[in-house]
Amino acid sequence: MYLRLLFFILLSVSITIAGVTQKQMPIVVSVDWLKTHLSDKDLAIIDVRKEEVYKKGHIKGAVNMPVMKDFFTPKTLRLPKLTYLKKLFSNAGIDSNTKVVVYDNGRFCWAARAVWVLKVLGHKNESLLRYGYSKYIKNNLPISQKTPKRIAVEFIPRVNNKMIATTLDVLIAIQNKEPILDGRSKDMYMGKTSVAKRYGHIPTAKLFSGSDNYKITGKGNRLKSFKELKKFTNHYLKIKISSYIVKMVLMLHWMIC
Repeated sequence: MYLRLLFFILLSVSITIAGVTQKQMPIVVSVDWLKTHLSDKDLAIIDVRKEEVYKKGHIKGAVNMPVMKDFFTPKTLRLPKLTYLKKLFSNAGIDSNTKVVVYDNGRFCWAARAVWVLKVLGHKNESLLRYGYSKYIKNNLPISQKTPKRIAVEFIPRVNNKMIATTLDVLIAIQNKEPILDGRSKDMYMGKTSVAKRYGHIPTAKLFSGSDNYKITGKGNRLKSFKELKKFTNHYLKIKISSYIVKMVLMLHWMIC
């Protein structure tokens, strides 16, 4: 099934807010929230940056899962095999009861990929950290260079097809004039550059670059709030994201960073 995927959901506060219950974690958590819950036994932190960067310093207790190694297949950039992901999360001490917080270097698309993979596999308690790894995190959270030892558990995948947009889904969305958001860069969207054979974008897709999801601040890159994203999509994209789920889809050459 995974090998036939042409699209995947990238990042959105709007996608999951409608489905968040009181028992579930919010899709985005603050640094203060993480600081308060660092000692929770049911919490796992995932750092998706490159291994060499991770070793120089990371949030204490965070396990390293380099995004290009663990959440993509080489060359084709598709989902790894289910058996690989099951072993990956099991060895990291993650199961259905584990709360997971993911962070990256501040572009957030990498952390969002990991969150999306977890959701595809049926996990229900994962969040993005509001800030990318930065001075703000270093000043407010304990930092370590040691790799934590976590007790392995059994991660049982339960594939959630609602988190996957197929070719048919996109064709129907085009026909029904439903919102399709292209999360790549403007140059890729306009067909000036491409990492795939084809250039351009889906005819009805609107540009919503991954960089539109965050702000660059003196403290570090920060994810925009739902209120900020809502204002942006309502005004510039003419999409009311509070009224329905918006599928943020990308072509196979999804690279936006």
